[in-house]
Amino acid sequence: MAYVATIGFFDGVHLGHQFLLTSLRREASQRALKAAVITFEQHPRKVLQGASPALLTTYSERTDLLKQQSLDEIYVFQFDVVRDMTSSEFLHLLRERCDVRVLLMGYDHQFGSDGHKSLAEYQSLGKEAGVEVLPITQAPEGDVSSSKIRRLLLTGDVCQANAMLGRPYRVQGTVVHGRGLGRQIGFPTANICVDNKDKLIPKDGVYAVQVTTADGCPRKAVLNIGTNPTVGGSERTLEVHIPDFSGDLYGQPIIVNLVRYIREECKFKSTDTLRKQIQQDLNCLNE
Repeated sequence: MAYVATIGFFDGVHLGHQFLLTSLRREASQRALKAAVITFEQHPRKVLQGASPALLTTYSERTDLLKQQSLDEIYVFQFDVVRDMTSSEFLHLLRERCDVRVLLMGYDHQFGSDGHKSLAEYQSLGKEAGVEVLPITQAPEGDVSSSKIRRLLLTGDVCQANAMLGRPYRVQGTVVHGRGLGRQIGFPTANICVDNKDKLIPKDGVYAVQVTTADGCPRKAVLNIGTNPTVGGSERTLEVHIPDFSGDLYGQPIIVNLVRYIREECKFKSTDTLRKQIQQDLNCLNE
């Protein structure tokens, strides 16, 4: 089966990626070919430098999002297997193993161990391998990139990050036992152990979020990321308070979609002052 394909790590599967994938599907349809993505399980930087940037999406999240893009095939390569291939060798691999006939390249994309090349050079090498290389223009949304979204989340600008993602930023994990201090002040919290250590955790602070628990029901909630300095905390945690929820969540999966940043985490003079502030935070959920 012959394909039109594109290559990328696609962290976040953001609007820029979605523009590229729409172009991919259109090109494949016009040529009566199938649409495929070539991606990697590990971030290339983790293989090349020993550490990757904090990720917007885990491997499972990323593949689930790609599957929603109406692709015919998703090829997942191990980057350490192909890292030393030249551009020519990699193009031959795509043709011989995946039957790629056309390769769409984003405006800032390069591949091959033999250094950055111009589009004309890739096209010449592609012709030798039997792969037509075509450029894709930048998305009309402008400068949308995974690195820019990471910077936005690390400064608390969730709204702009969500706009670039085309959906709320998500953190998911398992509810674990904490110190129980939230319950003592009248606002019980679910402590979240994030499933993947490479997942980007946004800036410390208080967020309006939507959570989905094991029952599949989405609920408005408030998330605190930080060390809880008012009650003598020192370890960074993620704790979510779900208003009017009384079920037992321990050991259960939880999904947290960040809606917007409310305020910075700070140390209050007393638990009474903290209690009043939390109530104000909860009032923000209805704004």
